[in-house]
Amino acid sequence: MDFGPLSPLEWTISDAPVAYPEAVAAMESRAGAILAGTAPEQVWLLEHPPIYTAGTSANDADLVEARFPVYPTGRGGQYTYHGPGQRVGYVMLDLKRRAVSKKGPDVRAYVHDLEQWLIDTLGQFGVRGERREGRVGIWVTRDGREDKIAALGVRIRRWVTFHGVSLNVDPDLSHFGGIVPCGVREHGVTSLAELGLPVSMADVDIALKQSFGKIFG
Repeated sequence: MDFGPLSPLEWTISDAPVAYPEAVAAMESRAGAILAGTAPEQVWLLEHPPIYTAGTSANDADLVEARFPVYPTGRGGQYTYHGPGQRVGYVMLDLKRRAVSKKGPDVRAYVHDLEQWLIDTLGQFGVRGERREGRVGIWVTRDGREDKIAALGVRIRRWVTFHGVSLNVDPDLSHFGGIVPCGVREHGVTSLAELGLPVSMADVDIALKQSFGKIFG
């Protein structure tokens, strides 16, 4: 069965926290099925129990204290934290099929679109998220400082994407203290709740879905 380039994208929301190994196995399986044409593309919204993950560029010195399980992962980037109160969005798209009418699939353009997805989502709550040259993720400026509110790390195999983004809604920000998030020591982290926006995860999911449609179709 071939779903083709314009098949409806499947949205999945997990209400209970999903163990990281289980999530990776599910992404691997779905990515393979998308490549084979036996499953549609998918965006999976979930939370994890408290964990640290190490991307392909992770520096051992950035693991300050292993307070939670640490998982090596095939995504790009360095150390990051996932936990309750943080919305993780795993994105499984077929970039080759999506680029049929273009010159070809473009990894940089895909990452730029993920960043814009987060920026537009934050904008729906009146938050100005910004890119920073030389730094991964989305940042907010307040009180003369810059804090990271969202992260991204991707893996692409035969032009099918997996892994994705994370947005701090209302996590325990002290949990980030066990790592140097994404290798950046001179800046902190924040969340929608810390910015004075106690929005629900359901509200965030709606905003993510609306913004995604505008950017990715």
